[in-house]
Amino acid sequence: MLTSGQGAETLRINATFRLQWEETQQGYVLLYPEGMVKLNQSASEILKRCDGTRSLEQLVADLEAAFGTTGLAAEVATFVEHAKGRGWLIT
Repeated sequence: MLTSGQGAETLRINATFRLQWEETQQGYVLLYPEGMVKLNQSASEILKRCDGTRSLEQLVADLEAAFGTTGLAAEVATFVEHAKGRGWLIT
């Protein structure tokens, strides 16, 4: 669950990385100078929305609306922290 004040900063993909659809992989990938990371569908859906216009709370709300579900906050927050730790996302 998100706490008050958490998630107020907007999320965006670090300029070192480029998110793109890769036909040969049949999925989204993160490209960077040293290589490529193939993303699963969940990671792709999260990262596609990290364009610098959404906070974590807004990101969760958008995903829940898009997929007609609730309760995604903890999983999305965990992924975002992982992605930040790997340098994929910045605030």
